[in-house]
Amino acid sequence: EKLTRRKRWEQQDEDTHYDAKRLDRDVVNPSQIRTVIRTFKERLPVLFPGRSGDDGLPEVPKTLIFAKDDSHADDIVQIVRDEFGESNAFCKKVTYKATEDPKTILANLRNDYNPRIAVTVDMIATGTDVKPLECLIFMRDVRSRSYFEQMKGRGCRSLASDDLLKVTPKASLGKGGFIIVDAVGVTQSIKTDSRPLERKRSVPLRDLLDSIAVGKLDEDTFTSVAGRLARLNALLTKPQRAEFAKIAGQRLEELAAGLLGAHDPDVIEDAARDEHNVPESADPAPEQLEATQKRLAREVARSLTPEVRDFIENARKALEQIVDTQNPDTLLTAEWDTESVANAEKVITDFRAYIEAHKDEITALRIYYDQPYRLRELTYGMIREVLDRLKADRPALAPARVWSAFNQLEESPRTAPKNELVALVSLLRRIVGLDERLTDAGALVRQRFQEWVFKRHAGNSPKFTEEQMAWLRMIAEHIATSFHVSKDDLELAPFDARGGLGRFYQLFGSDYQAILDELNERLVA
Repeated sequence: EKLTRRKRWEQQDEDTHYDAKRLDRDVVNPSQIRTVIRTFKERLPVLFPGRSGDDGLPEVPKTLIFAKDDSHADDIVQIVRDEFGESNAFCKKVTYKATEDPKTILANLRNDYNPRIAVTVDMIATGTDVKPLECLIFMRDVRSRSYFEQMKGRGCRSLASDDLLKVTPKASLGKGGFIIVDAVGVTQSIKTDSRPLERKRSVPLRDLLDSIAVGKLDEDTFTSVAGRLARLNALLTKPQRAEFAKIAGQRLEELAAGLLGAHDPDVIEDAARDEHNVPESADPAPEQLEATQKRLAREVARSLTPEVRDFIENARKALEQIVDTQNPDTLLTAEWDTESVANAEKVITDFRAYIEAHKDEITALRIYYDQPYRLRELTYGMIREVLDRLKADRPALAPARVWSAFNQLEESPRTAPKNELVALVSLLRRIVGLDERLTDAGALVRQRFQEWVFKRHAGNSPKFTEEQMAWLRMIAEHIATSFHVSKDDLELAPFDARGGLGRFYQLFGSDYQAILDELNERLVA
């Protein structure tokens, strides 16, 4: 039951056929919701690269899920908590029927680490500012163009890096955009510019009906009630509709039409002509229109008898949902749309153009393009210069974003290296053609180190001692993150804790410089 969330098992006499319109309203398939949430969880490293914690699990960005109604929101909240294995604080429902104070939840969503995910129907769709939101998940369609734009606007507010880090510690950059996860085709559905019927979302239907009965005849109240009755009529069974017609003396859709007509200028004008015998060649006087409008409003208000109001309220509460546990949902696709692919191509094109435009003035770029034999001479400072210039000139071309663009266009490691310099070196190697596909430069150094050791130990060649190997591993790790090693580096951490340059000389003798040069050449080139 929608209202109580009570479930019961029942053998149906015949199969229930349902389409997208009935899904999550008349029929609930938990597997369908679970598939969307599970796919979102699995794709977090792709959507938000570089957000993993020490435990290797990705940090969930501040996310807002749009549900179809309050009951649908309850189902989503429960499944989100189950799939992520988190407490109630992790995911909250923000609707007018929420048991917790919505304002408190919104404040926590805006300023605290939890909740990471909020589920709403329309309460946060307009007029609510939650800057840290980085992801919007649509699990409902929206037909109104203006309303859809307002919903998207919840993710449009930019946020500086320091402010974003307060609630999302793993974010490496400020919020420059947001991601829409479209699970229902909302970005492709046809939108209209029709005005919304719902004008008083925060007021319960029973209160609106009672206010009309006692003489509140304004347009917003009539329009809101008409919209809700039209939706209710679509959910009622034929016997329920017949019962309503018997009680009210008219069909429910006729009552909704009467509520709308009481403030429809065309309906009012036609009624005024008939009531006041106005000829077609003339227009009704303003006072005639006003009198007719009031009469229409009073007539429809009188039809809302206590019996009619009780029937509407009870029918709304008694609506049930069928829980489908027999048909597990199957993921068909979860991918970037074509516009995102085009955007990824543009990011890579812009990055390539920037690198080529500055290859003559930045030493590291000149080495990569024109003097690859000098790669062993690259230093940490040279790569740092490239990164600093890139961030200053084109912050939108940060390594993590360019890496994500490559993810969409070719087979490559899904997660960019946590070290931005390593990610940048990996991208430079891919751009200039040193690597056929994007490869983690740090991982490449470690692989080449193993190959170098195997080659040195092959045959009857002298084998490195255990202490020598410990030193060589430290040097290889240093090259993996700093791209070059010199004898001066051996006086710094972590080498100084093992005796520094003096101990290295004792272990490798006069060949120590040759060892360093060979490692720089073999591991970086």
